[in-house]
Amino acid sequence: MERRIYGIETEFGLTHSVPQGRALGPDETARRLFAPVLAWGRASNVFLPNGGRLYLDVGSHPEYATAEAATLHDVVAQDAAGERIVDDLRAQLQEALDEEGVAGTVHLFKNNVDSAGNSFGSHENYMISRRTEFSRLLQHLLPFLVTRQILVGAGRVHPDGPPPFGSLALGDGAPGYSFSQRADHVWEGSSSATTRSRPMINTRDEPHADAEHYRRLHVITGDSSMSQTTTALKIGTTDVLLRMIEAGQILPDRTLADPAAALRQVSHDLTGTAQLELASGGRRSAVELQREYLEAVTHFVAQHGEHHERLGWVLELWDRGLRAVEEQNSALVDRELDWAIKKKLLDSYARSHGMDFSHPRMAQLDLAYHDTSAHHGLFHMLERRGAVESFVGPQDVERAVQEGPETRARLRGRFVAAARDAGVNSTVDWVHLKLNGEHQQSTVLCKDPFATTDPEVEALIEEISAGRA
Repeated sequence: MERRIYGIETEFGLTHSVPQGRALGPDETARRLFAPVLAWGRASNVFLPNGGRLYLDVGSHPEYATAEAATLHDVVAQDAAGERIVDDLRAQLQEALDEEGVAGTVHLFKNNVDSAGNSFGSHENYMISRRTEFSRLLQHLLPFLVTRQILVGAGRVHPDGPPPFGSLALGDGAPGYSFSQRADHVWEGSSSATTRSRPMINTRDEPHADAEHYRRLHVITGDSSMSQTTTALKIGTTDVLLRMIEAGQILPDRTLADPAAALRQVSHDLTGTAQLELASGGRRSAVELQREYLEAVTHFVAQHGEHHERLGWVLELWDRGLRAVEEQNSALVDRELDWAIKKKLLDSYARSHGMDFSHPRMAQLDLAYHDTSAHHGLFHMLERRGAVESFVGPQDVERAVQEGPETRARLRGRFVAAARDAGVNSTVDWVHLKLNGEHQQSTVLCKDPFATTDPEVEALIEEISAGRA
């Protein structure tokens, strides 16, 4: 089977809150958050020793893009490492404000919607073969992405009451809860834009690799995941479906009449039974479509074999996640899938305090679930209590903070670390490594994302280490 490169880009919410008085504005908070980065990187857009990219995005959102990963294990570890890296900046800022006597708390959120209703993204990247017929891929992938949220949505409280489509909640029957945070902010199936129209798939052709052989699939409709197991299922299910499509597997045409409207309809129907209109005139529910995909993938794997050791885990959780919706029993996945983990927490709080999901406190708890702080974050509280499952170990996350995975990212990270330690000015992007100053001609092009060795990169690192740069 084709080798794959995966990546996740996460935009974080950032705010400074005070009990009374003036809080720091978004721009000032973000500027101060990135002060340590500017001190060593001379910019607010830098590559890190672990091969990932950290930068300040439009709207004062810190953003972390994972290094290129070639395994499901590594992309999950890299995503968790990114959260750790950005939260460390938050902790440094909090310490600085405390020392200055500035009241208030800096909060960093790994979510997709702020209190004003503004949305920010979580983007998935999959390297695919240039030989793949892109239009055929979109045809089969869009209905999958529309319905995938019943498994890997982050969950969202709607304090103003049930959304337009109605929301029948699992377990306790509480209204005002949906599968996805991002679904209400996506307006078309595919486009080359990312902000103006907010499509599910961005079609801009930026492979960050040898364009003759590769193309990058840029999925921008998913929610940010706190749970490692949700991240793994999100990437794992999409990956195996892509492999089936790339292999030329014939699938039924399930093109949706209106993908964006269907996305919101699915999000707001926790029963998974709402009938989605197909372009052909037929109808299918989210659960029915996901069952079709799972059955097709299972048959494909039986014929071609498992391409990684965790694929059986992916297929089992996929099936169990669908059963949780079919049977209206979120307890089946309330240790692994974010929407169910969060809902269990909220249901328990609502019962013990005699309130429903329309109470403002529920929206506050929803936000606190995504707080990256070990002290304030509700997900991390559950993690400490052993109430949620992990996909990688703490040592894997720590390693991913320090170094890149076994891809081109390992080379890039070593170059960045050497240049930073030596105080050498350099320019880095996904495919170029360059020493500035007297050695402006010392540029290396790294087009193979799977390469873990490169004589030219080794020569650059040696040049830096020898003090000749």
